[in-house]
Amino acid sequence: MSTTRVPVRLGERSYDVLIGAGLIAEAGRLIKERLPGANAAIVTDENVAALYLPALKSALEAAAIRIAEIVVPAGEGTKSFAQLQSVVEAVLEARLERGDAIVALGGGVVGDLAGFAAAVTRRGMHLVQVPTNMLAQVDSSVGGKTGINAPQGKNLVGAFHQPALVVADTATLDTLPQREFAAGYAEVVKYGLIDDAAFFAWLEANRDEVFGGGAARTHAIAESVKAKARVVAADEREAGERALLNLGHTFGHALEAAYGFDTARLVHGEAVAVGMVLAHDFSAAEELAPAADSDRVRAHLEAVGLPVSIEAIPGTRPNADTLMHHIAQDKKVSGGRLTFILTRGIGQAFIANDVPADKVRAFLERQAA
Repeated sequence: MSTTRVPVRLGERSYDVLIGAGLIAEAGRLIKERLPGANAAIVTDENVAALYLPALKSALEAAAIRIAEIVVPAGEGTKSFAQLQSVVEAVLEARLERGDAIVALGGGVVGDLAGFAAAVTRRGMHLVQVPTNMLAQVDSSVGGKTGINAPQGKNLVGAFHQPALVVADTATLDTLPQREFAAGYAEVVKYGLIDDAAFFAWLEANRDEVFGGGAARTHAIAESVKAKARVVAADEREAGERALLNLGHTFGHALEAAYGFDTARLVHGEAVAVGMVLAHDFSAAEELAPAADSDRVRAHLEAVGLPVSIEAIPGTRPNADTLMHHIAQDKKVSGGRLTFILTRGIGQAFIANDVPADKVRAFLERQAA
């Protein structure tokens, strides 16, 4: 079994991201090596529990790790105050201590919720991420962002809390529905669009192999994790460069909120895909980037089955006022000024502060027409 190790270098809080097929079976040994003597609460959702909880339990029990199981409902609605309370209380009821671990088994929703619970329970417990979908393996499990949603918007309540270890078992991706894999792939594309035009070109040439599995998929995951690890090491708490990882997310989060976080119509990666196209289109409209690059981004994302426009999202389209309301709640707003990640072309994203709201509104009015 071949395992790729990507270090996230944060001084005393450094940790490894391990990538390979079959790693859930090794999770007990890996956790025991990293956190000797720790017991664990496994937090997962109902869907993932049916697939992978027995294997993870067996692995931890084989390593003599005492475990508690906490199963939450599946879906974006689980990132809530009510579910946070439920998880924290279950951890406390299990008499787990500060030196023990919360193990997040699942996608980004479980990772964010369990991670936030680890950050606040007993003022900070260890966290181990075991991501089981594409989006979580390439993005949300790495970097320490944890949190829940609020009625006012996505991820507005949370904390930075780095994991002690990330165990990314690529075999779990074989059970993903095509739609969910494609949604995670949007985050892979993001890394090429930020600052690696060569990686984007590689994805254009190898997307079928990435979707098919094997060496190309592992390469795409590893390159994505390496890219994120570099950014996180340079700017852990998003004071500067790390904001580039939000390419497509300001528009995307506004769309998710406008659609009421209804994952039947729009999941996070799909919102990011539309958001990245909008960011490139807005950049082209402002004569910052070539329109041809925007066309390449649209064509690539559309080719793998992702939505690339507001029109492509099922249901009644939100108007510009609704989207601007949600954009104003975004975490990247500072002093009431709009901040977007825009681009000068593929692989040339940059942070644009004080973007005029009237220009964004006019652009969205054209998009939502």
